[in-house]
Amino acid sequence: MTPAVLAVDQGTSGTKALVVCPERGVLGTGSAAVRPRYLPGGRVEADPRELHESVVAAGRAALADAGAAAGSVAAVGLANQGETVLAWDPATGEPLTDALVWQDRRAEPLCAELAEYSEELLKLTGLPLDPYFAAPKMAWIRRHLTREGVVTTTDAWLVHRLTGAFVTDASTAGRTQLLDLDSLSWSDAALDVFGLLGERLPLIVDADAPVGTTTAFGPPLPLTGLLVDQQAALLAQRVTEPGTAKCTYGTGAFLLAQTGPLPRRSTSGLVSCVAWRLGGRTSYCLDGQVYTAASAVRWLTDLGVLPGGAADLDVVGESVPDSGGVTFVPALAGLAAPWWRGDLRGSLTGLGLDTGPGHLVRALCEGLAAQVAELADAAAGDLGRPLEVLRADGGLTRSALLMQTQADLLQLPVEVSALPDVTALGVAAAAQMGLDPGLRTADAVPRIGPSAVYEPRITAAEAAERRGRFRTAVEKLLDRAPVAGAPVGGAPVAGAPVAGASLDGAPPDGARPDRARLDGAGAAG
Repeated sequence: MTPAVLAVDQGTSGTKALVVCPERGVLGTGSAAVRPRYLPGGRVEADPRELHESVVAAGRAALADAGAAAGSVAAVGLANQGETVLAWDPATGEPLTDALVWQDRRAEPLCAELAEYSEELLKLTGLPLDPYFAAPKMAWIRRHLTREGVVTTTDAWLVHRLTGAFVTDASTAGRTQLLDLDSLSWSDAALDVFGLLGERLPLIVDADAPVGTTTAFGPPLPLTGLLVDQQAALLAQRVTEPGTAKCTYGTGAFLLAQTGPLPRRSTSGLVSCVAWRLGGRTSYCLDGQVYTAASAVRWLTDLGVLPGGAADLDVVGESVPDSGGVTFVPALAGLAAPWWRGDLRGSLTGLGLDTGPGHLVRALCEGLAAQVAELADAAAGDLGRPLEVLRADGGLTRSALLMQTQADLLQLPVEVSALPDVTALGVAAAAQMGLDPGLRTADAVPRIGPSAVYEPRITAAEAAERRGRFRTAVEKLLDRAPVAGAPVGGAPVAGAPVAGASLDGAPPDGARPDRARLDGAGAAG
C-alpha cells in the first residue's frame, strides 16, 4: 500500500494541512489562522514567525486528526503563497523584515521607474512588470529596509527553518520575475534590472526533489514535495493536458490553463509561467489573476452587508432575483490580468434608493465571475481553441450563487471539486513522487470527483449583455487619469533607474550605472 504523506498549504489568511494517501484519500486535516495586516497605501504585511508557527500547528493537527488511520506518514510536502517575500538571516534563520504579501503594492513607484524594461522582462520571464510579483518587492526591501541577510520568497525561508536547506522549486522561482522562462535558471539580466545582481539566491529544484529532513511535526520526516499554491491546485485538479483549465477562488481568484512542455508567451495579457518540474520534466501554463475574491467578500462583511461572512453569500444574494442594475468592479486592490492596472480601484454603479444588501452581493458575484470569464477568454485566445469546462476549487466554491453565476457568464460547465481546498492535494502528489520516482502523476493524485457541476441557465445573449455592462464599467475606470508614478498597462513610464541604488540613493561599490539589455544576456546558475 502506498504510504501517506503530510501536505501543508501555507496561504494568505491561513495554513491548511492534510494527511493524504493516493489510495485511501484524505485521512486527517488541520488548520491554523494567519492574520495579514492591511495597511494604508496598499501595504499588506504578515509576521513571518506566525507563518512558520501556522505551518507547524496545522501539520501537527492533521497528524493528530489522522491518528492510527494514517499508519506511518512517510514524507512532507509544502505549498506556498508564491509572491510573498522577506529578508532573513541564513546563519540563524531569523527574519529581518516582515513578509510583504503578494497583494502588497508599495513597489509601484519602483516598477514605474523600470517601465522601459517591461517588454524585455516579459519576453525573458513571461511576467509583466507589476508589484504583484516577487522581484519588485525584493528590490523594495533592499532599497528601503535592509541589505543584510538574503531576500527570498517565503518558501525558501520556511524550508530553511524546517530542514536547513536553501532551495526553491521551479514553479515558485517562476513567480519572482528573476527566472529565465526557457532555461529555468536565475537570470543575471533580470537581477541586474532590479538591482539584485550578486544576491545569494536559493537552488532551484524539482517539485518532487527530496531536500532535507524535518522534526517540526514529531518524528524525522523527509521533505520531498515543493510547489507554489496555484500550480499545486492545477496538479490536484488533474489539469495536465494542454487546453484544460482550473480556477481557484480564495483570497484572490486564479485561473490557470495548461500549455504543455513548452512555454507559450501570452498575447492576451496573461502570465506565462512554469506549472511544475517533476522528475526533470517541465510543464508550463498560462495564469490569470483576480486580486480580490474572498478579500472582497470580507470587505462586504466588514461593511455589515454579510453578517455571517462568506457563509451568507447565498442567503443574502438569493433574497433578490438579480443585481437590480448594480454593477460592481471589485478591483479593491487594482485590476490584474488582462488589464494590469494596479493603480485602479473598484467601482459600484447603478445604485438607487431601492438598492439592498442582496443586490450588492449579486453584483459582487457577477463582478468576480465576469473577471474570471475575461481570463478564460484570454486563455482560449492564447491556446487557439475554446475551453470546454472550468474546474473550480477554493473556499468560495461553497457558494452555489457564485458558481452558477460563473457558469452563466462563461457559458460553460463549471465542475466544483468535492474538496474545496485542493492545493494541499497537489503538493501531496509531488511529495509522493519524491518518495517514489517511478510513480506516475495520475497515480499520485487521489481521485476526488466534482461535488457539483453547474451548467449555464441563461442564454448566450443574456450572458453577453451582462458581461458587456461589466466591460463598460471597467472601461470607465481605465479612462480615468492614472495615479502619479504608477505604470499604465505595461506602457513605458519615464523615470530614473533603480538598479544598484543604495538606501541613501548612492550606487554601492561595483554597481553598474547602466544596465545591460536583456536580449542575449547570461543567466546565473
